[in-house]
Amino acid sequence: MIEPLQLFWIFSIVVLVLILVALWEIQRSYYRREHEVMFGTPLFDAQIKELGLLRDEIKVLEKLVRSSRYENKDAILNTATLFESAVSNYYDFKGEENVKDNVLEVIARLRKKLNFTAANPLATVSSTRQYNVTNRVDILLDGGTRMFHSTIVGTDERSIIVEYDESVGSGRSLVGRNVRLRWTRPEDAVYTARVLVKSFDGNRLFLSHATNLEKKQLRRWVREPVDFPVVATLEDGTSCNGVLLDLSAGGILLGLPMDCSSGQHMKIKFELPSFGEENVEIEILRNLGHKSPQFADYFFLTASFVGAFGWTQERVLQYIFEVHKQKKTPEEA
Repeated sequence: MIEPLQLFWIFSIVVLVLILVALWEIQRSYYRREHEVMFGTPLFDAQIKELGLLRDEIKVLEKLVRSSRYENKDAILNTATLFESAVSNYYDFKGEENVKDNVLEVIARLRKKLNFTAANPLATVSSTRQYNVTNRVDILLDGGTRMFHSTIVGTDERSIIVEYDESVGSGRSLVGRNVRLRWTRPEDAVYTARVLVKSFDGNRLFLSHATNLEKKQLRRWVREPVDFPVVATLEDGTSCNGVLLDLSAGGILLGLPMDCSSGQHMKIKFELPSFGEENVEIEILRNLGHKSPQFADYFFLTASFVGAFGWTQERVLQYIFEVHKQKKTPEEA
């Protein structure tokens, strides 16, 4: 009869053997990943030659692709999204604080050489590391109840640096706090990210990067030019008259005689021909400033519908459909 102590040692030895086998398989898989020829290698080699990448850039690119889960080696060169995903995986695996400065500099250089920054209108934005110096941003404090406008004055792989005016409040009091960084990419979307204030140096905030970006499309729907009077009521109860300049089921362009900021909410009331009065809440996406001599006193504002706007959206769609149908020639109809 086997004693309990003997059973314990037998069980322990079996478990230890299984652990050693698993570790050996992991090590073998890692070795294959690091040294074996990957699919798409000829395409990868051809592309890096065409791009004229330097030796240190190729070496870092190799590290990025082999730390990713891509089967094809050339995948990392195909889109900004795949590149940023590989970069994030590499930082998570190594620990961003453990990556050498020269490697960080090469990665930033690669992003520019591959044209994967947000300055390229064809590049999909999935990380704040793609933002560029001179981009204008909004910093939302205290859950969005306070906000100030700023400009990106510097960016690297560890931080994004923005201007800060202490008339807003003490910059040092923000260190260690999370804020929301909002950036509007023209003709694309409004991107919002939750970031950490890492440090403050007197007139600049150093913010952490983010890869989890909230995206609100600017042009999700077909828009119809209009010229409708509108009454806007702000959250404090004050109101003003303006004009609705274009209309879609997702948002609007309107002109108001007041300077409004991104993220501001208000209610607007306007008459939709054949459908009656609409009263709906909107959120300002962008302030385009004074854009037309015809409406010289108006600020042009893009906005999206928020809150309970389903019925308004339905009627706007019907209105646009009717307008387009009337514009068609008899042959087209």
